[in-house]
Amino acid sequence: MGITIREISGKKALKKYVQFKIDLYKGNPYAVPPLIFDEVGTLNPEQNPAFEFCESVYYMAYDENNKVVGRIAGIINHRVNEKTGKKCARFGFVDFIDDTKVSEALFEAVEKWAREKGMEEIIGPLGFTDMDPEGMLVEGYDQLGTMVAIYNYPYYVDHVTRLGYEKDNDWVEFKIYVPKEIPQKHQRISDIVQAKYKLKIIKYKSISKIVKDYGHKIFELINQAYANLYGYSELSQKQIDYYVKMYIPMVRLENLSMIVNEQEELIGVGIAIPSMSKALQKANGKLFPFGFFHILKALRGKNDVVDLLLVAVRPDYQNTGANALLFSDLIPIFIKNGYKYAESNPELEENGKVQSQWQYFENIQHKRRRAYKKQL
Repeated sequence: MGITIREISGKKALKKYVQFKIDLYKGNPYAVPPLIFDEVGTLNPEQNPAFEFCESVYYMAYDENNKVVGRIAGIINHRVNEKTGKKCARFGFVDFIDDTKVSEALFEAVEKWAREKGMEEIIGPLGFTDMDPEGMLVEGYDQLGTMVAIYNYPYYVDHVTRLGYEKDNDWVEFKIYVPKEIPQKHQRISDIVQAKYKLKIIKYKSISKIVKDYGHKIFELINQAYANLYGYSELSQKQIDYYVKMYIPMVRLENLSMIVNEQEELIGVGIAIPSMSKALQKANGKLFPFGFFHILKALRGKNDVVDLLLVAVRPDYQNTGANALLFSDLIPIFIKNGYKYAESNPELEENGKVQSQWQYFENIQHKRRRAYKKQL
């Protein structure tokens, strides 16, 4: 089969780029399609503030009948490269049919682009920043995906390893069952930490009020808490503005838990959201005419799964047990709302601080995803 690789740009072409993934996974019961407008916004230099310090290229693969059979993005995050001192490119937003000629042509194109840009290494799948889905699924193909993570067919792994890519880093994911009550040991730790460090949980009933008081501080805290994590790209002020407008209004405020110290400084935050997976499957990439209804129903109606979008604790409080306060606050809310289990979403496999918090709950490590690397 003859394969043609074309570089694409512009909103119209980007819509086709996103649509290919949706079509490739049509009928798959575990894949969660993105919203087309949302992913196009991420890929579009005119919309995504990450392009302050990133550059990208997009390729699509076509067969001899001019049918789309694959896609791949090349990304350079100059801010991360400056931080690490490496000349590293990223590949991401990659999908292809099960044909080695297709995957080989796609990766050859993005590797050539990276070399021409002076890069010496390529890693992925990664996005522009940690706010984008990252990591190729290597375990858990029979588990329902989440809105913030990549789902891919098992054959992807064989294709990338055949092309000389090797493991760089893994993330693990947990299914954490909601208990009937807060575990006694967990509650005891929460009470001790709260008293010892003079911490308290604060809650809000107004989106506009929380945006005004803590909207930007939440993402500034994320920058501090995640600074030393694998591949983390510090969020700029423009990005923070962008994410405050995008994400905070989606949150059910009872599922937002914030810890402040005696000086009223934000030192911890936990954000959960009712699972959007089934709603996004029904939306099939489109917000209108019915996608919005399915999403609103998932957010506001009955839902038995909750996604833990993020947990962040300021570095100087990370070894104090402060995160116990977040779950002492959220667990009764999870019980009240009838959530059966929570999806942890990806956690770095070496991040013992995060994974140790699940020991108090019944849990299963049910997914694993991987970043691959290759010297250019």
